[in-house]
Amino acid sequence: MQPASHRLLLGPSLWLVPLTLYCMLLTNSQRCTAEPVRVRYIEGVTLGFLVLEDQSGKALAYGELNQVVSGKDGVVSDDLRFRFKDGSSYRETTKFTQHNEFRLVSDHVVEKGPAFKQDSDVMIEAGSGTVTMKTLKDGKEHVESKHLDLPPDVSNGLLFTLVKNLDPDANETSVTMVAPSSSPRLVKLTFVPGVGTTAGAGVVRHKALHYIINFKIGGVAGVVAPVIGKQPPDMHIWVVKSEAPTFLQSEGPLYEGGPTWRIRMTTPRPSRAKAK
Repeated sequence: MQPASHRLLLGPSLWLVPLTLYCMLLTNSQRCTAEPVRVRYIEGVTLGFLVLEDQSGKALAYGELNQVVSGKDGVVSDDLRFRFKDGSSYRETTKFTQHNEFRLVSDHVVEKGPAFKQDSDVMIEAGSGTVTMKTLKDGKEHVESKHLDLPPDVSNGLLFTLVKNLDPDANETSVTMVAPSSSPRLVKLTFVPGVGTTAGAGVVRHKALHYIINFKIGGVAGVVAPVIGKQPPDMHIWVVKSEAPTFLQSEGPLYEGGPTWRIRMTTPRPSRAKAK
């Protein structure tokens, strides 16, 4: 199998909402930021069509992203949905502001069906620091709520927005996330530049940046994880480098402990009108 940096499948130039991930604590680096990512490119109105594939390229689900911006408070709302062929569904609704830097308002992820370990509903409210988790087990709903002191760089639901706005001169960039486990906690992740490539359609080509997201669990759990096989795999994200940086593709788990899946843009096609 070719390395991830050479398996890039190309799609239309549309933005993609980031997905909830579990993670790690950051190691030191020569140049590393640990604060909210500065806004270099403003987000706006978007409708994107998506396909989710396994590593062999088999389509498992199709989805769409709707992005709108409120005229009153300038809050950006992203609504990402996937519908799986086996009847499962995934939905992530993320709200954030973009006044000089990206700040999360809320992130809501709902997973249902056999594609996931269990049905779950996770809500993160950045203002109050409340994390609410609902799971369904044996036909009964279990609800747990926990308060966390969330820092300004908390980035659940924002990964693919942030990657387009990273400092191109930084060797590493660090942000905080809420790990949606049975006991939610704050963790760190790093964006590390990988080997670039090119992307395009036909004779139109652009340089594509490749970022590797390293997941490292801290403390005793970080020492034990590789031994028991629970060390999170790296995630890969590609974006077009241009005056309007654009998400191209990602490879990584969609949920904690899940397989590596590929998400990319796909082209919608109009249905042919039926002859009367």
